[in-house]
Amino acid sequence: MIEMFPEAELINFGDVPVAINALLQQGVAAYRHDHAKADALFRRALAEAPGELPVYFCLYKIHTYQGHLSEAEAAAQSGLREAARQAGWDEDWRAWQPRDEAPDGPGRFALYTLKALAFIHLRQNRVEEAERKLAALRRLDPAGVVGWRVIEALAEGLS
Repeated sequence: MIEMFPEAELINFGDVPVAINALLQQGVAAYRHDHAKADALFRRALAEAPGELPVYFCLYKIHTYQGHLSEAEAAAQSGLREAARQAGWDEDWRAWQPRDEAPDGPGRFALYTLKALAFIHLRQNRVEEAERKLAALRRLDPAGVVGWRVIEALAEGLS
């Protein structure tokens, strides 16, 4: 059964199917008291709609928060591949080329997720891997639209 929440507590996941949005909203609510249930709801949403990028975001966020960094990395890697596919980009982020304008939609999600992976790698003490992703972000998003400079500052603090 789908629980209903006051409008103020809903997260705007963008233009996702109603049923998937309901699963994501339930997962967010469940995360407050039951991490396993939240994970199950997000994985159900992923199974039902593997092309919906917010599902990957939810999965890598909750696992990063919990310190389940291998699971967070796996969800982020999958989301990165899906976003690249939707943006028409190469599956390998190292082959991505800068654009005249900052990307939106799946391209922006791809860059944001690359930033998330850099953060996850820092948390895993894989500083060199994080730095490779940050170097790509410097080239692909010189204006810092997806907020990678915060992760760069964290990396510099570890040096």
